[in-house]
Amino acid sequence: MKKMYKVKFTLTSKQQLKKLDKNIRNMIIAYLLKNIEGCENPREKGKPLKGNLKNQWRYRIGNYRILCRIEDYKVIVLVLNVGHKKEVYK
Repeated sequence: MKKMYKVKFTLTSKQQLKKLDKNIRNMIIAYLLKNIEGCENPREKGKPLKGNLKNQWRYRIGNYRILCRIEDYKVIVLVLNVGHKKEVYK
């Protein structure tokens, strides 16, 4: 049976998403629903991070980034941070 990944948000990432401009928020949510939700391999679309942020994956939507942790044992992609590329890695 194939694994189908679900996207889940942390409280922090939900709050960050709410603060964004409505159009950007919709673009990010649409990207997650189209490319990550229900996919078999969420690593295909993202990039692994290094250093302090290793074990996290990054998805790029224009100038915005979604930082996630892929939890294979739960079959979820947990969204940790959402924001502009200048601020999201801090």
